[in-house]
Amino acid sequence: MRRLWSGSQSARSNSLAEPACQIETYTASDGYRWQYRHYVAAGAPRARVVCVHGIQSHGGWYENSCRRLTDADFEVFFLDRRGSGLNAQARGDAPSFRRLLDDLAEFLKPLREGPTKVFLIGISWGGKLAAALQRRHRGFVDGLALLCPGFYPKVWPAFRTRMAILLARLVKPRRLFPIPLNDPQLFTATPRWQEFICNDPLSLREATARFLVESVRLDAYLRVVPSHLTVPTLLVLAENDRIIDNARTRRFVERFATTDKEIIEYSGAHHTLEFEHDPAPFVRDLISWLERHLVAR
Repeated sequence: MRRLWSGSQSARSNSLAEPACQIETYTASDGYRWQYRHYVAAGAPRARVVCVHGIQSHGGWYENSCRRLTDADFEVFFLDRRGSGLNAQARGDAPSFRRLLDDLAEFLKPLREGPTKVFLIGISWGGKLAAALQRRHRGFVDGLALLCPGFYPKVWPAFRTRMAILLARLVKPRRLFPIPLNDPQLFTATPRWQEFICNDPLSLREATARFLVESVRLDAYLRVVPSHLTVPTLLVLAENDRIIDNARTRRFVERFATTDKEIIEYSGAHHTLEFEHDPAPFVRDLISWLERHLVAR
């Protein structure tokens, strides 16, 4: 399914000031304390929505969609990955991809208490974590929305840099390397959001050798995930995405074991749908998909 962008420009602020959320802290089982944004539903919560961001971004990029979700009576938790966004400790690092999956599972577990449904949204690189969770920790979510997920990236470090990363992983695993996504035009064609990305102090622009190698190991882990993924799944793609390979991503998701799959591709859109001239159509479609899956467990 392909959708066209239409309507007026979003009135969203061009800064991270005055977020309509609470900044809260979660302590992982290994002692790491990481922060997240908690958006309280406007009315009685119809469901809980947990979001995980991309390799460079953070929860502050997605305030508009989070507010629209709360207006529709969804309670939203937007997690900043350890070492990124609001989390300054061990900047750009993670012990392993499994530790990141455990962070997510530990946070989700108490949300499962009671009858309220829990949905997981994985954005870009975070889509890899969201999907892989279904292999390592099944049963924590009732549905999965993948927004331009990073299963098959188009952008890689140069060959010499990749060799340097491998060497550093052996001798200096916390050595930092540039993330090869520092051109804001990769994310959006909207000038004001390009400027926002350039000036964003919380964006992650470097990652450790250990983290980057773990990202590749996560790719290998994902290859057998389709047989484990049985929850309803929404895949959202942007036609002009310069960061991920849409065709390979579509084929990968079509292999998921679930029979409840929906794929939407937005004509003329770029990787970060939140930064389109008008993100309202994508947010409406996301809310509509969530609403269709609110029947009791």
